[in-house]
Amino acid sequence: MRTLSDVTVVVLALYDGAMLFEAAAACEVFGVDRRLTDSWYDFRVCGPSGARLGDWLRLDVPYGLDVLAEADTVVVPACADVTVDPPADLVDAVRAAHERGARLVSLCTGAFVLAAAGVLDGRRATTHWEHTAALAARYPRVEVDPDVLYIDGTDVLTSAGKAAGMDLCLHIVSADHGAAVANALARRLVVPAQRAGGQAQFVVLPAAAETGHALAGLLHWAGERLHEPLTVADLADRANMSTRNLTRRFRSTTGVTPLRWLHTQRVHRARELLETTDESVERIAARTGMGTAATLRRHFHRALGVPPDTYRRTFRTPPRT
Repeated sequence: MRTLSDVTVVVLALYDGAMLFEAAAACEVFGVDRRLTDSWYDFRVCGPSGARLGDWLRLDVPYGLDVLAEADTVVVPACADVTVDPPADLVDAVRAAHERGARLVSLCTGAFVLAAAGVLDGRRATTHWEHTAALAARYPRVEVDPDVLYIDGTDVLTSAGKAAGMDLCLHIVSADHGAAVANALARRLVVPAQRAGGQAQFVVLPAAAETGHALAGLLHWAGERLHEPLTVADLADRANMSTRNLTRRFRSTTGVTPLRWLHTQRVHRARELLETTDESVERIAARTGMGTAATLRRHFHRALGVPPDTYRRTFRTPPRT
């Protein structure tokens, strides 16, 4: 556990185009003293006067970016448009705070601000799953992990999208004040102190295979037969190719090997069935070519970070009445 003297001053750095939800999460966690411990954070909000917060508010905050020079922890919320360069003065202030020894925290796409400041170079980081590819492409020196809810790099911490920002804030409270205080705060906020799994379970299921490439027919054929014990040799025979040629074509077209594609499609089909049916895990395992419930549970947990039963409780679509 960190000593409180290391993290007394927490500054939320707002800017034009920052998002309301993530900013509010930081305010609720760090900015409200609920008397859960003897001393809480000295929480401050800074930013340029008149900047937009979400699509509804204009900022009127008591501090400018110069207060980052006093911060022990700097929290950077999400930005609305990741294609726009973050404000240069914010990037410079964040970099200077880090060089001085401040702990940096990004919530959701706030990671783009940290990346622009260079503090994520050579580090593992995450952001909202919709933007992980953009972060990796724009900042190739950052090791982007698209599957986790948050990453604690000790002095630089990043979270996935939206509610994952709350997960990270509670994790920080636990690191600073202990698990008991973090758990008590989570109960007050009516949120889980620690959620199971990573953000992979929230990624939107892929659409049906596109029809504009040479393997489209094969992918459709295989997608209709996921319940069968298909092998790479079966796919190659169907495509009238050698397994070596098929693997090369598969990589160039889909970015993955045929076996990895089959595995991913089976997990996705299992997700759909868990969300939309009441079928048993054993039946879903058979329908997705996994064979046994144990095999499905193992592959599902490895892919999404949660077991099938937990996933179903979270995402089951109620039947229409």
